[in-house]
Amino acid sequence: MANTDIRIDSSSEIPIRQQLIEQIIFLIATGVLSAPQFVPSVRDLARRLKIHHNTVSEAYKELVRRKWLARRHGSRLVVISRQILAVPDTTQSLDDIINLTIQMAHTMGYSLQSLRARVRERLMLAPPDHLLVIEQDEGLREILCDEIRSALPYTVKGCSQEDLAANPGIAIGALAVASLYSTGKVDELFPKDRPIVPVKYNKADEHIRRIRELSQPSVIAVVSTSARFLTVARSVLAQAIGSGHQLREVLLPGEKPPAPRSADIVFCDSIAKRTLRSARVIHYSLVTPRSLEQVDAAMKAYQISV
Repeated sequence: MANTDIRIDSSSEIPIRQQLIEQIIFLIATGVLSAPQFVPSVRDLARRLKIHHNTVSEAYKELVRRKWLARRHGSRLVVISRQILAVPDTTQSLDDIINLTIQMAHTMGYSLQSLRARVRERLMLAPPDHLLVIEQDEGLREILCDEIRSALPYTVKGCSQEDLAANPGIAIGALAVASLYSTGKVDELFPKDRPIVPVKYNKADEHIRRIRELSQPSVIAVVSTSARFLTVARSVLAQAIGSGHQLREVLLPGEKPPAPRSADIVFCDSIAKRTLRSARVIHYSLVTPRSLEQVDAAMKAYQISV
């Protein structure tokens, strides 16, 4: 920007600051100044125009506020492209918005790496809009997601600890939920102000009681979509089944569910329950009602704070 590009008339009724602002805007509008061109420093322009540096500083601040100029990294000011700032009529999708953001960052001198890092930081700080169930066992994870999805009005997704460690972006926009025994392993992958909500599993006291009330040797079936669920059930129910009853385990979807008359009691998870048609079916809920209330309360607290 040469000295002859701007002319200041100190005798004019128009304040010098205003003259400077309007002339710089005119230079940008006519293409004399274009993005991503630097403008002179405050002291350099003040010296060249023989005006006070505070006048130039205030003019630059106004141009930044009105989005004609922007700071680039340090204290240098750069001209902003008006084409980028004006949202085209063809901008209709999220991809269009992303493209505009990338162009703006490039014009202002930011790399794609710094843009990506900053966007991730901002998104991680944003209030959660869905629940993320973290569980190693895939079958157990699906059951947890199903129970929470049925009980609460939120979008529920799931992943393993390895998935989350390999792709931290999964945590963006999520309030994490995990069983009490695994929270410490993944807590460090989430912002400190958004800790994982631990959930407790229900006890099997009622199911054990039903088995003990059986007066005759019986067939006890446990049906689940999770091998882990079956393994835990085998251990928990062992004390009641003993040698007097027979335990039958059915893993869906590969194995055939027990026929209505083939088992005296059928314990199942929430997903398996939808495939069974028998009065003998007893649903075992993994997550305690209290834990579901705590997850709901945590999600609402973040929403209220927005």
